[in-house]
Amino acid sequence: MKKAVVILSGGLDSTLCAYMTRDMGYEIVALHFNYAQKTETKELEAFSAICDDLGVSSRYVIDLDFLANITTNALIDPLLEVRQDGVSEELPSTYVAFRNGIFLSIAGSLCEKEQASLISIGVVEEDSSGYPDCRESFIQSMQKSLNLGTKDSTSLEIFAPLLHLSKGEIVKKSFDLGVPLHLTWSCYSDGNKACGECDSCRLRLKGFADANKTDPIIYRS
Repeated sequence: MKKAVVILSGGLDSTLCAYMTRDMGYEIVALHFNYAQKTETKELEAFSAICDDLGVSSRYVIDLDFLANITTNALIDPLLEVRQDGVSEELPSTYVAFRNGIFLSIAGSLCEKEQASLISIGVVEEDSSGYPDCRESFIQSMQKSLNLGTKDSTSLEIFAPLLHLSKGEIVKKSFDLGVPLHLTWSCYSDGNKACGECDSCRLRLKGFADANKTDPIIYRS
């Protein structure tokens, strides 16, 4: 069976991508990253639960603690607050420089080990927080670089089906496919109950509202 490495944070977007990848007939190799983020424990819990639901046997959890030494962002630094006003013309404090580039590079290496031909990633360009590594041009460039930097016999495709979807469309598609959204986690601030106020929670809640659906996870208020 053909294989796909799925970068799976445990969030709404990456989880939908995982189920879409499975429905395309791929055997999933699940890849998760710990980088000392504030909600690391909750994200790992979500990753494991989603893998269990999918019946994934090949799971990789990679520690990237070095990100705390080379980047400054509110996902990692306890002294920085996660933006909760939802309004800014600048990149939010949760921006982790080149994070998707690092993730995709590791996924490319793993593809060679697992003999996988597809990397699935849940980047969203139009309805994100403006992260530059969520742009289609970046994903296309990374696919080219991965193929240039791996064996001649390796042919990799980056599957990013959510690039031009809104969060409402993502929620609707998740319901259509029966994705267990109660297992997912999106909050940047809290590892117990979602805060409902950070950028990620705001985008998620707006998506559910636009899709006229109820979010099954628990919020603080």
